Amino acid sequence: MPTAREALLSAALAALTDRSWSTVRMVDLATAARVSRQTLYNEFGSKEGLARALVRQEADAYLHGVQTLLAAPGPPERNLVAVAEWTVARAAARPILRALLTGAWNERLPVPRPVRPGARPAPVPAQRRADAGPPAPGELVAATAACAGERWAAGCELAVRLALSHVVAPPVPSGRPDGQCEEPESWRPMTPAMTSVIETILRVETTSPRKTIP
Repeated sequence: MPTAREALLSAALAALTDRSWSTVRMVDLATAARVSRQTLYNEFGSKEGLARALVRQEADAYLHGVQTLLAAPGPPERNLVAVAEWTVARAAARPILRALLTGAWNERLPVPRPVRPGARPAPVPAQRRADAGPPAPGELVAATAACAGERWAAGCELAVRLALSHVVAPPVPSGRPDGQCEEPESWRPMTPAMTSVIETILRVETTSPRKTIP
């Protein structure tokens, strides 16, 4: 059974499927999560605290997914390709993660504003961590690469950066007379051709003496 905090975060994410963050009300989230408003404020402190918690949750869930894929049995190169494919699919389905990875926030999302200077630390440990602020896009990419360990870190970073190039500028779909890319909600995982390119580059990069990617 989810904790009150987990239920509130789930309610907030559900509300964002068809509403912008500015129209989401704390009282509605408490009702949806079946907890009191006082519990909500005890956990997050404020709506801005909840926004920071949502963003931190997305970053943590993404990194956990990366670790799971990297730990799967099979050739490491294939696991790195799986990370790239999953990054594209996950970013397409999770607008907050897409903003975290690209830095492209918009008015519909809960932009995590910094904690007010001099504010008392949150009493809830998870909230103190969230209040420390989300990772910048480059920091999140570095954390993703670190999940692969020293030997494969460079290859993992390469795979993620190639995936992000697809997230930022997905292919123009055939049949679109205006030549425009599809909306983010309709993006799909990378094509087999892109996967083949990544596998080829990774075989070179991960066997190279270089430890970093310029």
